[in-house]
Amino acid sequence: MNEILHQLTKKPVRGRTPLVAALALGCLFGTVNHAAAQTVTPPPTPVIITPPVGNTAFLVGHAQGTQGYVCLPTSPGASTASWTINAARPEATLFTKFFGQDLQIITHFQSPDTNPNKFAPDPIPFGSATWQSSFDSSKVWAQVLNKNVLAPGPDNPSCPNTGSIACLLLQSIGSQQGPTGGNLLTPVTFVQRLNTNGGSAPADGCSVSTDVGKQTLVPYTADYFFYKADTKH
Repeated sequence: MNEILHQLTKKPVRGRTPLVAALALGCLFGTVNHAAAQTVTPPPTPVIITPPVGNTAFLVGHAQGTQGYVCLPTSPGASTASWTINAARPEATLFTKFFGQDLQIITHFQSPDTNPNKFAPDPIPFGSATWQSSFDSSKVWAQVLNKNVLAPGPDNPSCPNTGSIACLLLQSIGSQQGPTGGNLLTPVTFVQRLNTNGGSAPADGCSVSTDVGKQTLVPYTADYFFYKADTKH
């Protein structure tokens, strides 16, 4: 290995740069494969947000993002208003640690489910929660399972931050390989959103009819755990 590095450093910079970049890219792809093979241990969670037996976590991403809200009337024709989640505006980037540095592995956003599975609703929503691999572009779409949400609080170790957005259990409603056949996220069966911090609707700015139409983005962090079905032998 030392001899190879010595030869690399002797090459002119112009010729060396593409090779170094290729080696770095290969290293990153190897990191993803390693991460996917890791043993991931989610914290204990209440039954309401725990995937069914037969599913095991295989990947975790630590998210930094925003939750969108829009100010709407509290009822048709009402003179009062309140913040409502803007379903089209969840946005987050998921990271893992690589040699002490944050490495982006997944992006989270809203998009049409173009490859629904048997659990997808009928009709398919205009947009669904989406997670896309930053490396092979594979995707999974998911929806909250039976409204299984957990309000954060000190009695919930996996979701302890009072006043933050809820912790969730979501079920895959579709997946898609990347354009070159990547499949990091295609096996996903369930997604847990845990350890949320922030993201709740503002306490003010939306109370009367003249506020209707306002929008805001509230920062949040969370841990997303991705599950797949256990292999049957």
